Amino acid sequence: MDKVTPIGDFSWYVKWISSIVLIAGLLLRSAMIQPLDLYVTLLGSIGWTYVGLLWHDRAIIVINVVASTILIGGILTLWIGKL
Repeated sequence: MDKVTPIGDFSWYVKWISSIVLIAGLLLRSAMIQPLDLYVTLLGSIGWTYVGLLWHDRAIIVINVVASTILIGGILTLWIGKL
């Protein structure tokens, strides 16, 4: 089966950097390093949303917009709790 995703272009770099950032966020979450885990995971999710937009891939866009919204909700909950 032939690959259909771009290789070596700008989206390829964003995709891999965002993937590494998401993995780092998950590692932070599993180590219970909060709230840094939320911020790092949000950054990776935003990166993947951008990739989805570049590729016109609705599934990637939807899952990452939903994930970003949930993460932003968690961040806002932390901020509101500190007021």
